[in-house]
Amino acid sequence: MMSFERQLAAGIDALGLHAVVNEAMQVQCLAYMALLQKWNKVYNLTAVRAPQDMLVLHVLDSLSVVSHIQCGRLLDVGSGGGLPGIIIAITRPDVQVTTIDTVQKKTIFMRQVKAELQLENLQVVHDRVEQHQPTLPYTQIISRAFSEIALFKQLTAHLLAPHGQWLAMKGVRPDQELQQAGVVPSQVIRLQVPQLDAERHLVVFENPA
Repeated sequence: MMSFERQLAAGIDALGLHAVVNEAMQVQCLAYMALLQKWNKVYNLTAVRAPQDMLVLHVLDSLSVVSHIQCGRLLDVGSGGGLPGIIIAITRPDVQVTTIDTVQKKTIFMRQVKAELQLENLQVVHDRVEQHQPTLPYTQIISRAFSEIALFKQLTAHLLAPHGQWLAMKGVRPDQELQQAGVVPSQVIRLQVPQLDAERHLVVFENPA
């Protein structure tokens, strides 16, 4: 069986990110995965337990959105164990990433990752997103498994800069959800996650204000 290092490198090539995600970043992604696996035994951070599944369902899945992230300030809402925020912080040093979660043990873990991997561009917040009051608004706000699109937009509207973007990571194309939310996306991008036989989409919608 191929090593995790080779699987990750192959996945990065398949995503067209070999010019973005260098070898040192790949080492950090695997170090993050090892920390997630270690802490998961005690803290129950994710239902995904097998390292092979973590690599595909967490690391490669998060990497699939990296090329759609703009330089600036990014908020990852309901980040849990740090996905996709920590992977973005590792691979995009030009982005100031804030992860936020209401579960204290998850924010403790993310702060440990920040310290161990020395991620200067990562800030971890323990709070409810609707109560979060940053000094500056965010260029983009992303969520991976936070809520339905209508609620995601409603709870974070005060945090997004004018002409900023919401990015909702979804499985199957969420046409019904978009219709119910009354949201017209600027893009619905089909993501191809290497080694994953399942649909993934990134729904992008703009802040007109």
